[in-house]
Amino acid sequence: MENIKDRLAESILVCVHYGPNGERLIKRGCKIAGMLGSPLYILTVDSKPFDEMDAEKSFYVERWKQIAGEHPSAQFIIMDNEKRPVSRVIAEVAREKHITQIILGQTAQSRWEQITKGSLINTLLHDIPFVDLHIISVNRYIKDEDGQYQRGTRAYLTKEGNHYRLSFKHTTTVDYEGIFYKEQGTDFDNGIFRFMKDREMYHVQVTDGVVQELKKVEMKFDLDRNQ
Repeated sequence: MENIKDRLAESILVCVHYGPNGERLIKRGCKIAGMLGSPLYILTVDSKPFDEMDAEKSFYVERWKQIAGEHPSAQFIIMDNEKRPVSRVIAEVAREKHITQIILGQTAQSRWEQITKGSLINTLLHDIPFVDLHIISVNRYIKDEDGQYQRGTRAYLTKEGNHYRLSFKHTTTVDYEGIFYKEQGTDFDNGIFRFMKDREMYHVQVTDGVVQELKKVEMKFDLDRNQ
């Protein structure tokens, strides 16, 4: 017989879309799941098959998988090649995993609303009224105390002698793929390059399109915090 305690236990689902805020939402979910001692599921939905995703999407998916692997109760779920409305997929996963709380970001919500041509929140409230929804205010920019960086764009590093050259076109000589955040108010490629190296996230300084060394920048700001 099913244990009553098991049926009443909390279960968290974090829905993420591509962009720098997904990591922030997942960490929020990890914190809540840790406090409640509950299982955590991380879900992303894409209309394309996984092997057809571009480098930017693959970058985020691999990072989300890494974070899930670091949390003892987390499981990453990717629903690729999915033609159904996103709200229906979320509701299905919520039922299968006995979800009691769902975490969404406002930015992802807006994208999904365009896909489904309706209100994602209202649809979920109708389809799974037994689930609590947490809507987290997010943005697609990074910001420090002195200024703001532009929205991240896919970029590459190629080794040239003792340094690395930043480019925005993939070639066979590329060493690293990642996301470049350009500083506001500059005509040059100055900013932060974010990428995976040895299963670890790196942030390195870019000056005039060049990374002098793959040395982590001491971050004085949160890449995923609100404006």
